[in-house]
Amino acid sequence: MSGVVGVDIGSSSLRAVEIDDSAKARPTLLRVHEVPLPEGSVKRGEILEVHTVASAFKRLWASGGFKTKDVALGIGGQSVIVRDLAVPRMPLAQIKESLPFQVQDLLPVPVNDAVLDYYPIGEGQNESGAVVNGLLVAAFKQAVTTNVTAATMAGLNPVSMDLLPFAMTRMHSLSSPTKGFAVHMNIGANATSIVIVQGGVPLFVRIVPAGGDDATRALMARLSVPRERAEALKRDLGLTTAGSTDEERVAAEVIHEATSELLTAVRNTLAYFAGVRTGVVFDHLSVAGGATRMRGFANALAESTRISVVPVNPTAGVTVSRGLRAGEGDDQMQPWITALGLAVGSAA
Repeated sequence: MSGVVGVDIGSSSLRAVEIDDSAKARPTLLRVHEVPLPEGSVKRGEILEVHTVASAFKRLWASGGFKTKDVALGIGGQSVIVRDLAVPRMPLAQIKESLPFQVQDLLPVPVNDAVLDYYPIGEGQNESGAVVNGLLVAAFKQAVTTNVTAATMAGLNPVSMDLLPFAMTRMHSLSSPTKGFAVHMNIGANATSIVIVQGGVPLFVRIVPAGGDDATRALMARLSVPRERAEALKRDLGLTTAGSTDEERVAAEVIHEATSELLTAVRNTLAYFAGVRTGVVFDHLSVAGGATRMRGFANALAESTRISVVPVNPTAGVTVSRGLRAGEGDDQMQPWITALGLAVGSAA
């Protein structure tokens, strides 16, 4: 496969990036584009109105100038379950074949309603003998089918389906590689994915139902202001100031309250992981997503977790084409990290 477009289906927009030479160590980023989605057509990562999203795919291709119809899609949010799973040692193909018989008790839906995959991490021993330790990935079949249908209705050709946290962590690992433990965080509007890796290999995945929109919605409710005003207050005040007017003082309090829930969830996740394993020392925490642009957020995250927080360079693993270089700096590319990870991972 050469050219492919990674498409990140978000709550409010479709974001897409086209890369060339996806199988090469350093593919070329050719173009990026996004189109808005009507409110309610996608909620918490799940397509609710497939025809609406298919129309958005058509608009995306018409206005984005993409040269290929091969698309790499992702799935995440409430539609995916990721669990630790140790299985008897055998070839990976056999492990995958045996999953339906092993995992029903781990799933909230019948095994026939899920698409199952297995991501091996390492080998070990338990009381039954040699085992493979890894991550079970179970996606609700309905959600997978709907994503594929939306793309095919627009005349596109889905070539891969990846777990969104894996796509995200692929770009984090390229941006700040380490042989040790690292935490990769991606803060979306309504959910935050936390992936703990060792030497770039995902060991633990948690999706926290909290995101950058929590503070915005809280500000809209408490201050009775429209979304645009709430976003402006969140951006301008962040976590660094108490405000100078009555409105700003209340807003600062609301932002701190809403953000503290997310920080607590992150801290608890890392404490749990360190508690079930020995010798865990985190090298760094890399963070991406809209909330990272909030003033003081990175400092608050570092203070809360006591881990060095580093930004993500979204284009660390790709060559940016000359046409894009002038218009899209690394900061402007932040929202496209997941779409990039989907495209880069499609060759695998």
